[in-house]
Amino acid sequence: MPELIPGLAGVPAAESAVSFIDGQKGLLAYRGHPIQVLAERSTFQEVAWLLLYGTLPKRAEFDGFREQLGTRREIPERMYDVIRALPGNGHPMDALQACMASLGMFSRHTDFRDASTADEAITRILAAMPVMVAAFDRIRGGEDVVPPRPELDTAANFLWMLTGEEPDELAARVLDVALILHADHTMNASTFAARVVASTEADPYTVVSSAIGALTGPLHGGANERVLDQLRDIGEAESVEAWVDGQVAAKKKIMGFGHRVYKVKDPRADILQGLAIDLFEKLGRTPLYDTAVTLEDEVVKRLGDKGIHPNVDFYSGIVYSKLQIPIDLFTPVFAMARTAGWLAHWREQMVDNKIFRPAQVYAGVHDAEYVPIDER
Repeated sequence: MPELIPGLAGVPAAESAVSFIDGQKGLLAYRGHPIQVLAERSTFQEVAWLLLYGTLPKRAEFDGFREQLGTRREIPERMYDVIRALPGNGHPMDALQACMASLGMFSRHTDFRDASTADEAITRILAAMPVMVAAFDRIRGGEDVVPPRPELDTAANFLWMLTGEEPDELAARVLDVALILHADHTMNASTFAARVVASTEADPYTVVSSAIGALTGPLHGGANERVLDQLRDIGEAESVEAWVDGQVAAKKKIMGFGHRVYKVKDPRADILQGLAIDLFEKLGRTPLYDTAVTLEDEVVKRLGDKGIHPNVDFYSGIVYSKLQIPIDLFTPVFAMARTAGWLAHWREQMVDNKIFRPAQVYAGVHDAEYVPIDER
């Protein structure tokens, strides 16, 4: 009888060169490049190329990639009909999953092992994700869809389509860095789901749709939404100590703290905290930030020796809220970024593919007696 390891914790499921984590040191790197360097010096579109193709792009490669992402933001007109048919009170993540599956139906299903076909699908998916998120938000609010602008980068175009206003340069840069930070994170639940579906040789639209489905679960995506709700429930910074007393006494989870991998502060949380400060200096301070800093100090003082520190979700909600992104779009923004990683893992899975078929530990009965229905 094989040993059961719940959640496959610590069990290698694939060999990958996409990203690397050292949870003891608080290290995250994409293709060998530390996340701090990429956040400071790169852009999301450049990082997407790095994840997908293994190296930082040359100027000609990047210019071509950027142009394709811009021109392929034009989704089929009937895709907007699909979005209008969705219930406006539904969660945007459910809408995004449905839209991605629908987009695949509008696209040519050919041999995705062909490099040019795969590249076309990659840019079409990456380009369409922000468009579909912004379009759903506009349509559910009774507003006209704002046409995409091919000359803008991914983050700036998303803010433009969301608000219809020229994006602030700092706001666009902050969102761009946030997308970099969320672009990949080794074998998390949604990436594993993507690789499992990819191993069946499903098309990349189905792979990404499946990964979006995994990200809708509250144990994976959406934590930044609950962090913001938590901070609002706490209120003033002066209320933090008593609130933490109550949570610890009741053995309740404190959202935004702890990680399955990191035993120190998540490096992405440090970067997001710096972005929040930059935003506040230009756009005005958010009172919830003072509560967040006080909460971090209090929790780390009590639980830091147990490896409980802020994770990426702790400050991301504060940043997104300051960018005036609706709270239920936080996880779709996560998905917009992580699509680059999902597609990188799809490409990697296809190199030497073998379908996933894990074993199980059977816990049922044997030799059960069949009783006719009238005698039961």
